[in-house]
Amino acid sequence: MDHKALAREMRGLREQVSGITDTAVAAADGLLIAADTADSIDPEGLAALAAAGLGLARRTAEATSRGALHRTVAYGSHGCAAFYAVGDTALMVVLGDEGMDVERLHTATQPALRRIDLILTDVKTAEGV
Repeated sequence: MDHKALAREMRGLREQVSGITDTAVAAADGLLIAADTADSIDPEGLAALAAAGLGLARRTAEATSRGALHRTVAYGSHGCAAFYAVGDTALMVVLGDEGMDVERLHTATQPALRRIDLILTDVKTAEGV
């Protein structure tokens, strides 16, 4: 896997959308792959919680015949956490402050998610070729 390319995608998203404070990419089972987080955030814990939350949201969407889950957002008094599916095997979590434009985030995230999925599933890189 190209960790530099993954870091570029996470950094690029932060540059496109003001208010993003932290980002992380994890496997669907919650294993952390990469993180760009503040020291006050436990990236492994964030990855595990994001996987649990996204898994529950996926099951809810399936059980209610809502189709494939794309994202879920949790709003708090100091900002929000957006959880995105990256293909079937990974997820990305984006934390933002109160001023983050969530609609802008959703728009900017779509091409980044496709590129991250390609980075994570690149067979040549995964095999060390």
